[in-house]
Amino acid sequence: METPRWHFRAASYGTLAFKVVASRPIPMTDANFRLLATAIVLFSTSTPYARSQTTTAPGHAVVLHAARLLDVKNGRLVKPGEVLVEGERIVEVGSGVKRPAGVEVIDLGDRTLMPGLIDAHIHLFLHPGAEDLQTVQESVPQRTITATLAARDDLMAGFTAERDMGTEGAGSADTAVRNAIDEGRIPGPRLRISGNAINILGGHEDAINYNPAQHVLPNATYANNAAELVTVMRQQLKEGADFIKIYETGPDAVRDGKLSTVYQYTEPELRTAVEEAARLGKRVAVHGTGEPGTLYAARAGVASIDHANQLGDETMRIMREKQIFAVPTFTIFEYFAEHAESPAQTAREHRMLDLKVQEFRKQVAAGVPMAVGSDVGPFPHGTQARELVLMVKYGMSPLAVLQADLLNGGKLLGWEGQIGALEAGYLADIIAVSGDPLEDIGAVENVGLVMKGGIVYRK
Repeated sequence: METPRWHFRAASYGTLAFKVVASRPIPMTDANFRLLATAIVLFSTSTPYARSQTTTAPGHAVVLHAARLLDVKNGRLVKPGEVLVEGERIVEVGSGVKRPAGVEVIDLGDRTLMPGLIDAHIHLFLHPGAEDLQTVQESVPQRTITATLAARDDLMAGFTAERDMGTEGAGSADTAVRNAIDEGRIPGPRLRISGNAINILGGHEDAINYNPAQHVLPNATYANNAAELVTVMRQQLKEGADFIKIYETGPDAVRDGKLSTVYQYTEPELRTAVEEAARLGKRVAVHGTGEPGTLYAARAGVASIDHANQLGDETMRIMREKQIFAVPTFTIFEYFAEHAESPAQTAREHRMLDLKVQEFRKQVAAGVPMAVGSDVGPFPHGTQARELVLMVKYGMSPLAVLQADLLNGGKLLGWEGQIGALEAGYLADIIAVSGDPLEDIGAVENVGLVMKGGIVYRK
């Protein structure tokens, strides 16, 4: 079937006007689809709605003033709070800062200034619905549009830095999204990306339960031994990955109140991956839900163990010693429990969540280093501040969760000393929230101002 040719015409004053003209029919090839995708992205970021939420970088100094300012390192509020921003960086922070000539003052009233939020576990290329079918039914160009809009939604919700834990079958398409954000072509958080995650044949993210004759592609790249791990990693890093994501466990089941999960890579195989990443100054993160896979990952020296439904005593000891972060991802487990397709699935998901909460409390008591990641994608982007609320609900103080998110998140993403605190010299990634997040962590779900790198994206 052929489709009409589309004509796009740029109007004056930087806006886009679209004139659709049916002329000589042409096939909707990949190249033409990419042209259409580009136009849609430009339209989505240039409409009056988009412009009302984004502004250009200020050409002069800006002072942000609010009733309170979060000093996350010292666990206190500065009252009132002010931040002087020049260019992309913070120049001064305090209850009162200098006012250079021509400075713009933005008065945010009864709000709290704080660093932009960090989500250490996201999936830009996923949306609510059947994950496997998204890979089968949606093209990579279509999914890239989804990722572009997801990045915008996350930024507008106050997340100024994120770690994308795998494109789920879209290969290295996240390289293009990250680069477009860095170049200022589209709005979105600072990104650390992994490209496709890595998995074994028949493993957690393989396409199982389909007709084998259809040869349905997996949502991750196969590597079945140490040599194949190195080969796949080199290809992913060549294509722009900032770090490596490996599936170490799965599938999961709860039997007699205990977690059962199969490990996928041996400790020596994981150690090979960690050493290969380190050779290039990179790190490895694993999907790890339980023993013995989580122990193998900790011994190998990964950067983080994501989900961490269950960690043994020795695993927790190593994580404390090596400062390996657990990233609990409660929000996705809650979402699956509340949106299961059958009563049996609902019961299974609630058993998993209940076990996860019990184990999390043990991990907090044992002093396991925590970072904050939601696994957003299967649930709507821009709603993942719920993760901080759940971590408080299940045993951490608001300050501890904020420090896990901002300070530990900055370390995990490799931007320590650049993001995660309001200090002179740091990047001006700043949000303003209603209320006091040290008293009510739910304040992070009500974001007003969003500034990233000195650019105000939302007022």
